Amino acid sequence: MYIKNSTIIRKQYIFSLRKIHDRLVSFIFLFLQKHKSMTSIIKKSILAVCALCLLMACNQEKTIHFQGFAIGTYYSITYIGKENADLPRAVDSILNDISKTFSIFDTTSLISKVNANKTLRLNQDFIAVFNTALEISELTEGAFDATVAPLVNIWGFGREKQIEITQKEIDSLMAIVGYKKVSIQKQEIIKSDPRIQLNFNAIAKGYAVDKISQYLISKGYSDCLVDIGGEVVARGTKNGKDWQIGIQIPTETAEGDIAADYVFNLQNRAVATSGNYRRYHEENGERFSHIINPKTGQSERSNLLSVTVIAANCTYADALATAFMVMGLDASMQFLDKHPHYAAYFIYDDKGKFKTKKTANFPEKSKQTDAEL
Repeated sequence: MYIKNSTIIRKQYIFSLRKIHDRLVSFIFLFLQKHKSMTSIIKKSILAVCALCLLMACNQEKTIHFQGFAIGTYYSITYIGKENADLPRAVDSILNDISKTFSIFDTTSLISKVNANKTLRLNQDFIAVFNTALEISELTEGAFDATVAPLVNIWGFGREKQIEITQKEIDSLMAIVGYKKVSIQKQEIIKSDPRIQLNFNAIAKGYAVDKISQYLISKGYSDCLVDIGGEVVARGTKNGKDWQIGIQIPTETAEGDIAADYVFNLQNRAVATSGNYRRYHEENGERFSHIINPKTGQSERSNLLSVTVIAANCTYADALATAFMVMGLDASMQFLDKHPHYAAYFIYDDKGKFKTKKTANFPEKSKQTDAEL
């Protein structure tokens, strides 16, 4: 998804106001010239009405956009209304707090301390994400599991560098993987085995998107679009029209150009995509995905390239997208048949060609593409 630079938006907005002003002045001049016999009171009344119309035009709500970098990725915020210069700083602060809670790459973060078995009280963000993660683990029968952290590490997608992996090592770690082996009691983590570790990377971004969108709404911006690393919440509309979202075409390499083929409308929903074509490493010509199957301990390998999920909130959409990559196309479609309040769009490889499949409730391809996409 691509959004115009805010400077361009402001210039276009100012240019439009100047055009309104010039046309209004011309109209008033010609009208008064033609009706010279009017009394001064009527003339003043007309001028007052015209001035009021111009003032209303000047007070039109604007489309404001700002962006930045946080929690290891980009973020892009668009909102409709009066510009608030304090929002970028507030958003950065919220995202910094989330990073200090969930970053596995920061040894001082809350999750790093939990994984190191330090005794401490958990904050509300951690508790909220933990509880939602357990809900989705139950819902997907373990396809999503935050206790997969030791396997993520051994496969080279955590803090540690990749090492040569043996099946014996995988089997050993599988003994401490399982969402039912950990719980929260009195704001503290309780583990059945001290070697258990947590990784919320597959859900924390979605949670961050939800938290930022809720903050914007609390500040009076009910029409907004929040995008953090491709996970998106669309609230309200963009000047009366639905927001438009694009699904990225899978690339051959992690550095491949980003391009969207399928663009659809979204309003008051969240969308998240998980794929195996951006984060991976190769060894002896074989590609290993960052998505680890918590039931087998293996780096997931299938013909499913990406899945885009629509849900009521981005926390769920983010986690379900990862779960579906683990489950595969057929099992995911069966799940979605039983849970029609979610929608999904799959891209898979069929003998070297990209093919797609979507649920019946996934939005149709937009006929009119926003110029900002």
